[in-house]
Amino acid sequence: NGAAFKKDGKGIYLITNKDSEFNRLAYIDLATKKLNFISTPISWDIENAVLSHDGTQLIFASNENGLSKLYLLSTASNQYQPVANLPVGVITDIRWTKDSKSIGFTLNTYNSSADVYEYNLALKSFTRWTTSELGGMDVTALQAPKLISWKSFDGKSISGYYYKAASKFTGKRPVIIAIHGGPEGQSRPTFLARSNYFLNELGISILYPNVRGSIGYGKSFLDSDNGIKREESVKDIGALIDWIATQPDLDKDRIMVMGGSYGGYMTLAVSYLYSDKIKCSIDIVGISNYNTFLKN
Repeated sequence: NGAAFKKDGKGIYLITNKDSEFNRLAYIDLATKKLNFISTPISWDIENAVLSHDGTQLIFASNENGLSKLYLLSTASNQYQPVANLPVGVITDIRWTKDSKSIGFTLNTYNSSADVYEYNLALKSFTRWTTSELGGMDVTALQAPKLISWKSFDGKSISGYYYKAASKFTGKRPVIIAIHGGPEGQSRPTFLARSNYFLNELGISILYPNVRGSIGYGKSFLDSDNGIKREESVKDIGALIDWIATQPDLDKDRIMVMGGSYGGYMTLAVSYLYSDKIKCSIDIVGISNYNTFLKN
């Protein structure tokens, strides 16, 4: 994806996962048919690439452990540099201005749902053009989510994002484990919308795990829960529950698991395998074998 003809028409920029764990930015020379990989040193998925209107530059975005990073490439040399001082969050909808002097994009963060930003190349500065309409919600108490990781049953490192309950709540906090759908999905550090109610008003912390089978961590990780290995992703949640027990600010005796679709299936499976370690669960349109249930 992300394909665009070079201005002189002699080649095409594109994003591909050919011969790689990750999606890479590449350039194919139409005369030689040779595919040259550009972003190999970045061991994360490249998500978007947009060529400037004058054809001299290309902006591309990577998904690095759920966070977006921007890189600016010169089409004359195919050399690129990271965009410095980028606001922390998840970037979508990248566009160039017609004069090729600025880049516009939408940024979603833990304390704003989606806002329009501009990056001026000459000034190397950002301008925020919009302010999210949050219905009067006070976001000053929200805390930036923390990237966490833990070892699963087989030693594989699993990661996720930890949203802490508001600091006005003291003592060990109850926990919601919120599992994404898919299964080939990914929880990223974005605005939680109504789930902020759990953090701010009820004093509940929320963990968003990216178990094996999640996107964003390479082909092998994506395929590691397929077929008969499906239950291994459930064990990743079991290991997370054990991790919670080691945290001084989390209450291992008040854990809820929830999720929708594939996350709903995971909720049902966790409820069966680890019923002695959780307090409750909410399955939202989860996959289950209802016919087998009726027969039994």
